[in-house]
Amino acid sequence: MVEVKINPLADRVLVQPDPAETKTTSGIIIPDTAKEKPQKGTIIAVGKGKKDEPMNLKKGDRVLYGKYSGTELKWEGEEYLIMRESDVIAII
Repeated sequence: MVEVKINPLADRVLVQPDPAETKTTSGIIIPDTAKEKPQKGTIIAVGKGKKDEPMNLKKGDRVLYGKYSGTELKWEGEEYLIMRESDVIAII
């Protein structure tokens, strides 16, 4: 797992999205212009939670999140998303 020097605050999490699919299951190659944003990834760092709401997510969890969730962030050549815990739909 990647070690990142970014510490999310409150109920936010740092997610490293999975790479976009480059080929369909039938073998058709998807061009860059038609690739969809991935909707799953791995939690790299978590905040401490809110005063009355502890965090349910932890570092290393594989998660599903909404298509337009989070804020995109590029750090040391890698792409990440910072989002609220409530933007995470499920742990997989």
